[in-house]
Amino acid sequence: MDSDSLTKRIKYPMPFMDEFHSRYQVRETDFAIPGQKMTIYLPQSIEPFINPDDLLDRFPLWPKIWEASAILALKMAALPPDPNKKILEIGAGLGVAGLCAARMGHKITITEYNPDALNFIWANAEVNRIREPDIRKLDWNKPDIQERFDLIIGSEVVFKKEDIPGLLMLFQHFLKPGGTIILAEGMRKTSFLFIKEMEKHYKIIMKRQNVQSDSGKIPVILYEMTAKQ
Repeated sequence: MDSDSLTKRIKYPMPFMDEFHSRYQVRETDFAIPGQKMTIYLPQSIEPFINPDDLLDRFPLWPKIWEASAILALKMAALPPDPNKKILEIGAGLGVAGLCAARMGHKITITEYNPDALNFIWANAEVNRIREPDIRKLDWNKPDIQERFDLIIGSEVVFKKEDIPGLLMLFQHFLKPGGTIILAEGMRKTSFLFIKEMEKHYKIIMKRQNVQSDSGKIPVILYEMTAKQ
């Protein structure tokens, strides 16, 4: 059974969940922010998702709950839901931030490219009883969603400098005039390259926040971007 076969049966939750658990070895963890607590399925190991012939070929980043995802979820919790505003999450990974936003009443489209990650997002939506979530596959370089959005959000989407042109194209393609982009990112070299490029097109407000983890405090930068006039 290939990974894509699961997402083709998303309208049938119980058969999907049966196939999901037969396809993947999973573990559960709790994810909580003030006012929200969810059960999140993660793979027991990333080994099945690594290309043994090329360890750097699309190394799986999605199976982890990143500190930046928690910061983004907190940011969404601070925004009052508006049924007239549409939100797009890119690079959703396990879907933590987007599913939190959906539970809070935000009108959100949650997107990912990796088919295994999409299956985990659907499973996490189901285990948390998030009904009729809008979860879609999205290729940043060949976007095929037709809508435009008031808000675009993402966490840990700026890993490779090669992705920066595709992200810029995506923002320009999907963001409504007057809309906002909110990203939560770790501090790395590509983040600074990203800022340098985005400052040509957007006003950027940056705020540093520290997240406590087992390995100490992890710095996360929260970006709020609006198009320059």
